Amino acid sequence: MTLAGRARSAAGPAGEQPHLVTCHSHGVPETPSSAQLLSDQLLAEGYLADERTALVSWLALGMGKPVLVEGPAGVGKTELAKALAKALDRRLIRLQCYEGLDEAKALYEWNYRKQLLRIQAEEGDAGWERVQEDIFGAEFLLERPLLAAITSEEPVVLLVDEIDKTDQEFEAMLLELLSDFQISVPELGTMQARSMPIVLLTSNNSRELTEALKRRCLYLWIDYPEAEHELSIVRLKAPDLPEKVAMRLVELIGEVRALDLKKPPSIAESIDWARALLLLGANDIDAEAFNETMSVIIKHRSDLETVAERVGMKLGSGDATVGS
Repeated sequence: MTLAGRARSAAGPAGEQPHLVTCHSHGVPETPSSAQLLSDQLLAEGYLADERTALVSWLALGMGKPVLVEGPAGVGKTELAKALAKALDRRLIRLQCYEGLDEAKALYEWNYRKQLLRIQAEEGDAGWERVQEDIFGAEFLLERPLLAAITSEEPVVLLVDEIDKTDQEFEAMLLELLSDFQISVPELGTMQARSMPIVLLTSNNSRELTEALKRRCLYLWIDYPEAEHELSIVRLKAPDLPEKVAMRLVELIGEVRALDLKKPPSIAESIDWARALLLLGANDIDAEAFNETMSVIIKHRSDLETVAERVGMKLGSGDATVGS
């Protein structure tokens, strides 16, 4: 039996309905009793997870480990965090990474205006030591996403989105949080997590992340899905789309991704295309429909020309074996 199969069978004997373990101190759902149950919960929130994604997510919950989720842009990495938050009834705290992101925007900063008002309000004969104790208390701390996740009374889902856009110094700053679920504030000491957050870090694999960060995380690679899985996603997100159109869409998306493009279409763009075709009332994807809606899935001019030449023209010629 595979590991995933064992995780599925952890729910109990055949026919016995798996149950959800509840954290009574907070009254919110915690670790599902099996990877299959977690997969079902994600599906209920509109996220169709494959076996590996459900298993790694379930292991992260049970082990209390962060997850590094890598893969091409638009394959559902961020959506996984959103779906987990909904499925487990937790608040989602999101840190959107960008070049130049520093600890003042990610961890915390001091409320200088409030500190200044306190200093001015102190009596004139108050010594500096007394003033210093007053203005460096927790009430003057402005929590940013990372500290907010640590200090939350109830468990949250912390999403550190597109970590590969930051630098190695920022990664180093995260290590304490990822390994010990705590943050050190020089003026206040170490602030440990009041509840255990689920931490997901996403990366579009634009640069190699440090080994120190990877060691602290479980690893999940999400790639473009197989045709059958993508068809299931399209059916889930655009249930009213005719089956013939949905199957043709997935076939064409696969052919387009096989081309040498600057930006292959993502799953999100497949869903957008399905919804566009549904709005247009398309009963098939012929050359005319393809050319009219191609910009929904292709976002670079050079790619538009390539796809129009390699796929659009073959559709126009009636060649059923597109891209062959």
